[in-house]
Amino acid sequence: MSGMDDEEEEYNGPVTLVANGAEITAHAHIAGHFDPLNGGYRWVGRLSPSSEVTEAFQAGNTSVTVRTPEGHEGSGKLGDANVWGGHPVFGSGAPPYPLPEVDPEL
Repeated sequence: MSGMDDEEEEYNGPVTLVANGAEITAHAHIAGHFDPLNGGYRWVGRLSPSSEVTEAFQAGNTSVTVRTPEGHEGSGKLGDANVWGGHPVFGSGAPPYPLPEVDPEL
């Protein structure tokens, strides 16, 4: 997503947001990386403009589960809408897309 780091994993496609029990379909571009300072995984993305996402955010539903069609899920937070009407979404821990398998012995 940033175009600056080959170590980022990315997802670009449809997602389902679960906010306060309601499911909202959206399009997302999400990227993440391992953070060596705290030992965790951080991910951030942007959602295409959606009146349903904006309504959920304005109702105070900022905690969301982001799910891809393949069933991968991540817990995140919605941010304020940008000038184009889309919302950022960010989280830590398991991202809503598959991560490559890493052999710790290598």
